[in-house]
Amino acid sequence: MKDWWQATFPKGRQSLIITDAKGYPVQIAYGEKGIGKPLIFLHGMGSWSYNWRNSIAPLSKYFRVICFDAKGYGFSEKPLSRREDNGHQVIELERIIQALCDEPPVIVAESLGALVALALAQENPQLIGRLVVVNAPIFAEQLPHWAMSLLAHAPLEIVQTIDSLRLAYLLAPVVREIMAIERRGVLFDPSILTQEDVYWITYPFIELPGTLVKVAEELQIAAREIENFQENKPNMLSKIQNNLDAIRCPTLILWGEQDSWFPASHGEKLHQRLLNSRLQILPNCCHDASTGAFKVVNAAIIEFLQDTGFY
Repeated sequence: MKDWWQATFPKGRQSLIITDAKGYPVQIAYGEKGIGKPLIFLHGMGSWSYNWRNSIAPLSKYFRVICFDAKGYGFSEKPLSRREDNGHQVIELERIIQALCDEPPVIVAESLGALVALALAQENPQLIGRLVVVNAPIFAEQLPHWAMSLLAHAPLEIVQTIDSLRLAYLLAPVVREIMAIERRGVLFDPSILTQEDVYWITYPFIELPGTLVKVAEELQIAAREIENFQENKPNMLSKIQNNLDAIRCPTLILWGEQDSWFPASHGEKLHQRLLNSRLQILPNCCHDASTGAFKVVNAAIIEFLQDTGFY
């Protein structure tokens, strides 16, 4: 199988060292294509840059497109010797933007990535020029999938043992089949997921030790967040919800009409509370909009950025 990074980006996979939220240097994998104003794609939980495979080339005709794997995901470093604090992704996104961009970029973010982007737009508004959020879990009341709940409540020591024994590698065909079934479950048309897609979506879990542990750790943070929200304890979800009026940049909200994880009514609610926003409901689209509705998503991003004078 041809290396995806080499096939997608002129310089292939590049490496960036940032200081993470705990003050440690970490290696971030990224790729870029095109020239012009910067546009950064931000993936969701358990994903990596490959999720934006159908948008990189089309948008690189207009922008300098940058894809990166968040710490712990994809091809980026997975520090296993220390636990993460809630909100670390926001700090690390800020540092990645500062390292790679000399002007405020467009952030195009999906699912958990969209929540991270909303938080950064509140805390450091001058860092973001335009914002596009897709199926954001900002009003989530529970983890949306049984497998997420399972990992969120499994002792990390057990997950780490499974990971260190390379069971995913030894059982690669089974892992690919299970993850293919789950990915098809968030697509309106499951048949569009190819065998090559399945290979690359599952690649970090099978080939890169530490991936499963870091995803489990992020799910545990998410589960605690939701529990704290329900019990009226301090939590990041409430903080983001209560500070939406701090977001000043023009924002496009895209939402799958058939998203069974976070319903389209959440998109309407977000639109009502974001003053400088527009909402577009994506027909025939479930949660994985970057795969299932990429043509509509790409066109909507370009139109939005034209209308708001970004290029």
